[in-house]
Amino acid sequence: MGLADVHAHLTHPKLIGDVEALLDRARAAGVTTIISNGLNPRDNAAVLELAVRHSLIKQAMGFYPFDTVLPEMRAAGVDYPREGEECSSDEGVAYVRAHIEQALAVGEIGLDGHWVPERFWPRQEAVFRELIALALEADKPIIIHSRKREQRALEILEEMGAVRVNWHCFGSRVKLARRIADRGHYLSIPANARRSESFTRMLETLPHTQLLLETDCPYLGPEPGTQNEPANIAGTAAYAAAIWGVSMQVAEAQLSENFER
Repeated sequence: MGLADVHAHLTHPKLIGDVEALLDRARAAGVTTIISNGLNPRDNAAVLELAVRHSLIKQAMGFYPFDTVLPEMRAAGVDYPREGEECSSDEGVAYVRAHIEQALAVGEIGLDGHWVPERFWPRQEAVFRELIALALEADKPIIIHSRKREQRALEILEEMGAVRVNWHCFGSRVKLARRIADRGHYLSIPANARRSESFTRMLETLPHTQLLLETDCPYLGPEPGTQNEPANIAGTAAYAAAIWGVSMQVAEAQLSENFER
């Protein structure tokens, strides 16, 4: 039994230089698993290197929804604040296909309607479908990003029969979150839950069996402007225990069981 951060970005420039100390703090807080989510081939390789060196870290092999259509967006003159290596959608999918057996999960993948203009959505959806198919074939759980396209993401996942799915940082209505939980999917609650009415409502109303913990570190810290890290999921677990009216031990056991399932 222990706490699992199912969505972290330990290769982020703000965290990579402090990984050893970060992991020490996570262990002290009762964290036993950190899933670091890859964003593209280069980032996936960096995450895998971390996972090989540190048993606490597990890899999710991903292809960020922005990255799947970034070359097309650049060619069309769409401004998006992204730096670093870029690749075609075919190259990104091929990398996941070639390395998927080394990953605990596939993620983060998904759809985005916040940064990505609608004219690129069909291609984004096509890549999402390819990645879901790879995850299902390899029997890997899926960690998704669905900002501003939650309903469409659910439609595609249902159509393709994906059940072992975790919705990272769900940002739509709690009513839709309940539908997602009823489908057997999971939703991970970030470390900023105490200051978020939506995440608090999810903890209050969703089945306890369908909830997980995440940080999305270094983003979504417990306090505005703070850098997030995996140790902070202990605070979210304590918040869940208080809302559920149970002990920390009971809450931790439930969340651990959910993760293992």
